[in-house]
Formats: sequence, C-alpha cells, structure tokens
Amino acid sequence: MNEQTVGRADALPRVRLTTSEVQRVTEGARALLAAHFLALPPEDRRLRFGASLSGDSVIAYADRIDFGRDAVFGVFDNDLAAVGIAHVAFGPGNAELGLSVLPGQRGRGAGSALFARAAEHVRNRSVSSLFMHCLAENAAIMHIARKSGMHIVAAAGDVDAHLSLAPASPLSITGEYLVDRLALYDYALKSHVSTLRRINTALEEA
Repeated sequence: MNEQTVGRADALPRVRLTTSEVQRVTEGARALLAAHFLALPPEDRRLRFGASLSGDSVIAYADRIDFGRDAVFGVFDNDLAAVGIAHVAFGPGNAELGLSVLPGQRGRGAGSALFARAAEHVRNRSVSSLFMHCLAENAAIMHIARKSGMHIVAAAGDVDAHLSLAPASPLSITGEYLVDRLALYDYALKSHVSTLRRINTALEEA
C-alpha cells in the first residue's frame, strides 16, 4: 500500500491530480496492472505488498484479482501507462485498500486522488469501513492515512488504519457517476493524443 511516485518526469503535467483523472480499471487490463507492479523498484514493491515478491508472484497477484467483487482504479500518463493503481478488496462489512504509484513525481497527489476515489466507491456500495494495512516504515501511506482522518493502530512494525464512512447519499452517488464520466473523457483525450503522437513519429521516420 505504498504511495510511491510517478515514473517519468514528463509523464504528466506538474499539477495536482484530482479524482476526475482516476480511471476505473477493468478485467481486460490485467497485463497493464502486472506491468505497473513489476515497474515498482524492489523496495517500493516490498512496501506495497508487505514482502519482497518475485516477478512471478506479482503477476500471480494481478491474475488473482476478482473484478466481479473488487474494484481497481488507475492514474495513467499520456502514453496510457498506469502510473498509479488502487486495489479495493471487499470483505464482510469492510473493504481493504492497496495503493502504489511509480517513482518520479511524488507530491502531485496521485495517491491521495486514488484514495479519495476508492473511499467514495466503497461508501456508495453501502460499506461502512475502509481499511489499510501497511508496514510502519511506509511513510507515504502513513501520511495519507493521517491526512484522511483514519484511526491508526501500530504494533510490531505493522500498521492498521481504519476510516469510518458516511452512508451513501443521492449526492455521493451522483458525484461518483459524474467523476466516472470525467475520467472516461480524460482517458479518451490521452488516448487521442497518444495516437497522434505515434502517427507523427511514424511519419517522421518514414
């Protein structure tokens, strides 16, 4: 659950991210998710998963995500690579959140935007508690937890953080719907720009 930082320095403009740039990820993106997790440096991967996982284990994790039950959200750069991922795993009465953002643009709010989007999604599914578990040394996630008002309990090098969520309301449900539409527009725009860039590159090389 490590809010790391985004990959290339030019991947995204130097402005604060909002939830309207957080895209819902579908089952067809498993390879994209695996590529994101594999791109995490070894230490970042250890902080994200709580252990030093091999490449095969990371791919297996992506393959095991139950998209029928869980929700996955992503932040994408202009080449449509996933620079940040949030995985919401639903359980009885609560949901657990895992976060990762690639190195390169810490401080732009990618982790906070992913957290806010995930929390709103959980709230609107009539789940009353959002839960995060991480290593106590994971300063970035600890920062998000404190800033979000989570109740934090630390023991033996591990941290459990809980956030009580308000019941869903017509306003929260409508808000999530609008954010989804804006995120789709943002992704479509990036896809269009990426296609034009590839065409221009091909023409220059012809």
